[in-house]
Amino acid sequence: MKVLVAGANGHTGRLVVRYLKEKGHEPLALIRDEKQADALKELGAAPVIGDLEKDVTDAVKQADAVIFAAGSGSKTGADKTIAVDQEGAKRLVDTAKKENIQHFVMLSAYNADDPNQGKGQGSMETYYEAKRKADEHLKQSGLSYTIVRPGALLHEEKTGKIEAAEHIPDDQNIEISREDVAIVLVESLTESNVKNKSFDLIKGDKPIEEALRHL
Repeated sequence: MKVLVAGANGHTGRLVVRYLKEKGHEPLALIRDEKQADALKELGAAPVIGDLEKDVTDAVKQADAVIFAAGSGSKTGADKTIAVDQEGAKRLVDTAKKENIQHFVMLSAYNADDPNQGKGQGSMETYYEAKRKADEHLKQSGLSYTIVRPGALLHEEKTGKIEAAEHIPDDQNIEISREDVAIVLVESLTESNVKNKSFDLIKGDKPIEEALRHL
């Protein structure tokens, strides 16, 4: 399967590319800067130049499925958060719909479907609202989708074990490694049980494939 990865040059995006390759898929790395191409080629991806803030039809035309793992980053302002995390995601969803993409996997944020998440927290309120709007747009698009809402992302090695549920209470440790998140995103392309579902994701005690099959 040819899979377009938005945000391929980010921390999680690069891991997604790696696991796509390991699973026998053909990763297409959506990048804005040609200088990033060589590093992604080394990971096994075919670089595709495109900007989420502009028309991405040419990039999407090459793919069978899409994984959105992009983000404006913590160092940008509210305008970029809205432009990338919200409107960029929505633009990619619309293009995927137009180009008959088979499945769209969205990397969202823990509990992002709760309108009170991040309330009164300044930039975090903007971030969660952007994620929530993008997720809802995907749900209403008619595309086959999976929305993955991980907790706090850690730069740690994978454990291969997770807890996944429609909602997970925040009265526990809601951390998870980026590697485990990347694996879940890739598995969500082909695991029929998570199609047209949204779920929170944290560290747990169930092997990833088992947890997704019983979600």
